[in-house]
Amino acid sequence: MAFLGNGNHTAVTEFILLGLTDNPDLQLILFIIILCIYLVTLSGNLSTILLIRISPQLHHPMYFFLSHLASTDIGYSSTVTPKMLVNLLVERNTISYLGCVIQLDSAAFFGTVECYLLAVMAYDRFVAICSPLLYSTKMSTQACVQLLLGSYIGGFLNASSCTLSFFSSVFCGPNRVNHFFCDFSPLVELSCSDVRVPTAITTVYCGATGMTALLIIAISYTYILITILKMRSTEGRQKAFSTCTSHLTTVTLVFGTLTFIYVMPKSNYSTDQNKVVSVFYTVVIPMLNPLIYSLRNNEIKGALKRQLGKKIFS
Repeated sequence: MAFLGNGNHTAVTEFILLGLTDNPDLQLILFIIILCIYLVTLSGNLSTILLIRISPQLHHPMYFFLSHLASTDIGYSSTVTPKMLVNLLVERNTISYLGCVIQLDSAAFFGTVECYLLAVMAYDRFVAICSPLLYSTKMSTQACVQLLLGSYIGGFLNASSCTLSFFSSVFCGPNRVNHFFCDFSPLVELSCSDVRVPTAITTVYCGATGMTALLIIAISYTYILITILKMRSTEGRQKAFSTCTSHLTTVTLVFGTLTFIYVMPKSNYSTDQNKVVSVFYTVVIPMLNPLIYSLRNNEIKGALKRQLGKKIFS
């Protein structure tokens, strides 16, 4: 710690992450499990991106956004998991002041981008099912790029609000973060200064992000459901449902865990429960997304079979 310019307090130069557990045997088991999950996350999402790039039949807006969702999952998981793995092997789990703000901002950026991408993908399904004749016009290359840029800009703005809150806070001890990564809430609890204004800004922006994304998803799927129920063909209904189930599964997992972590009153659950759900959101869901889309999407399964067939018979 370094001495502050005014007063006898000291400024925090590093934070101690308390992690998931202090049991050495359990730490080793968690290290092996989380390492395996991380390797599957990298290989699964990279395979998804590669398959979409090399398969002409997947060169559609839906899979364009899916490839960026896979990239976001890699970024989000890589923000948290490598540091968590290192901390499971060392005795003193520390992270520098700068490292903490980078981790906080990266998590905020990729988390926000994922929420917006899921909303954009819901809108894409709405246009495809409810206005199929206008699909090529409404989801043109230019429109897709604009929607993608909007998602990344939203992520940047959220990360910027977290940066503002972090640098507006004075940390003069203690520096023990009761989490396995630099999340916003446990950091605010350590601040020695009045952070009500920057915290309010960040909270309002994060809340607006989540509500906007959920509203777009809810409206899109309300119209999708109405359109599907009006279809006379059973085959048409099944085809429409099949293109939405994988996306709806991902939406449920992502927003369900986010609601538990950031929306539910903290009195309703313990810190350990929060950590477990956070592990699910930051480590497990990025692994599940490519599995969900590959197992429940017929076009991806078909493209994968064709590519494997080419490799085998070439």
